[in-house]
Amino acid sequence: MRLRALLETDALGLRLLGGEDELDRSVRGVMTTDLRDPSRYLSGGELVLTGLAWRRDAADSEPFVRILAGAGVAGLAAGEAELGDIPADLVEACARHRLPLFAVHETVAFATITEHVVRQVSGERAGDLAAVVDRHRRLMTSGPAGGGPEVVLDLLGTDLDLHAWVLSPTGRQIAGAGETSLPGPVGAALAGHHLAATRTGRRAPHRATVDGTAYSLFPIRNTGRGALPASRDVRESVLSDWLLAVEADASDWPPARLDLLQGVTQLIAVERDRRDAARTVRRRLAQEVLELVQTGAPPAEIAARLRVAAPVLLPGLGSAPHWQVVVARVDWGDVEGRAAGGAPAGSGASGSGIAGGPVAQALLEEILVDPAVSGPDSADRIAVAHTGEEAVALVPLPAVGAPAPAQDGERAEGLDKDPALHADVLLAAVREPLSAGLADDGRLTLGVSAAVHSPEGLRGALEEARHARRVAAARPGRVCAAGHHELASHVLLLPFVPDDVRRAFTARLLDPLRDYDRRHRAELIPTLETFLDCDGSWTRCAARLHLHVNTLRYRVGRIEQLTGRDLSRLEDKLDFFLALRMS
Repeated sequence: MRLRALLETDALGLRLLGGEDELDRSVRGVMTTDLRDPSRYLSGGELVLTGLAWRRDAADSEPFVRILAGAGVAGLAAGEAELGDIPADLVEACARHRLPLFAVHETVAFATITEHVVRQVSGERAGDLAAVVDRHRRLMTSGPAGGGPEVVLDLLGTDLDLHAWVLSPTGRQIAGAGETSLPGPVGAALAGHHLAATRTGRRAPHRATVDGTAYSLFPIRNTGRGALPASRDVRESVLSDWLLAVEADASDWPPARLDLLQGVTQLIAVERDRRDAARTVRRRLAQEVLELVQTGAPPAEIAARLRVAAPVLLPGLGSAPHWQVVVARVDWGDVEGRAAGGAPAGSGASGSGIAGGPVAQALLEEILVDPAVSGPDSADRIAVAHTGEEAVALVPLPAVGAPAPAQDGERAEGLDKDPALHADVLLAAVREPLSAGLADDGRLTLGVSAAVHSPEGLRGALEEARHARRVAAARPGRVCAAGHHELASHVLLLPFVPDDVRRAFTARLLDPLRDYDRRHRAELIPTLETFLDCDGSWTRCAARLHLHVNTLRYRVGRIEQLTGRDLSRLEDKLDFFLALRMS
């Protein structure tokens, strides 16, 4: 039974004094003691009842609680009959050691609590042991053909009272039992916990607490007969594996229950493999189109192949008026801080020996799914190929105002906004969990092309997406993206300025101002940034900085005096602008 259940039983007269985040702990037994050191009688998981006779003064609470926490007890219940209110020093000691503390009303006998706990725990143990074999049989016979992951999760809910969800590596919900959905931010946080724990080699299940609720996270991998060979390096699969999130703390589960959950992950893994196999058609279509585009095939031949692909990728529309190309690359190795003039991450210099193309392909298929859409088949209209170390997605876009494909038997409403993909939006919901999976040695870079309206434009779109990805690769950060709109501005040029040129240029212009600011706290650099951002407008800049115009003129004059430049000249304004962007 859970500690939480004790609070729900009014007859026990328990009042929680601390440890609300730990109420999902399991209670395996109960022990009453007033010994100063009861450790020899503790085996872990007990609810300890005490009348506080061991306490002589405030200094006694800390060692007593430390002994209980070290023994792994589930919680402490202190009676109010002896001292009245529970001493504050005991409450504080329990809070330091994260030990749940209950107050027992003076009218409730310890024997009443003991009898209740023993009866509940004994009944649950008997039910668990008697039903494990039967549950295994039912789970194995229901299998993927019996309705997919939802069937297995429903059994977990009805038989074991466990709420569970299947999540993608970015935290998107693949499946859940009943009507209960996991909020998107919670799913992303759990995926991040799981990926970080997997990268550090911690043994599953992984425990995570989000918004005060404890979860146990199980990797979903097919290790049975017919499974693919196990990856020699966790980085080959960490960004593509699903996970099972269970709303419970499995750290104190008996082996039989853990074995049952491992069986559940095996069933879901088989379903994952089946769905991946079905995706091969879309991948093959994308590969064929990509090869035609890269080899410079005639537009008529590319158009013919697209006519074959469009019904698969856009069922119900027949053809795609517009297409976008997205290019992604995952690099492993010493990539921290690589940018600009050095060999940027994504340049093939990682030398990790891990094939990046398949990893990027699986990851791009996930990223291109709307994070608000749940279900394992939500990527049916995404075709991703991989070539060398990069993955390339051909994304068909319905025309603005055109009816979207029917979903769940109903006609979807017409699109009333631009359906085009935007680089920053693609990564907004997945940046945090993916950064945890990439850890200290991985990097994801992504580029997005503009929409094209004919097969003739696909080759240019592919090159545009690749250029945008290289711009993203030149930036610092674990997860970076760039779009086609950035290729028509200084953003395209700045990342490729060599480091030595960059340092010399910025130092010559900005170092005198930085030195002056350090000595006088004059804020010349912020003033310069705001002045340029206001297009040289004295009044707007002064208002934004909350300065008198004369004060602003004095600061600008000091900037010009220190640098020998004239901020009324366009050339000098441009030099300062570029120096600030590159610094």
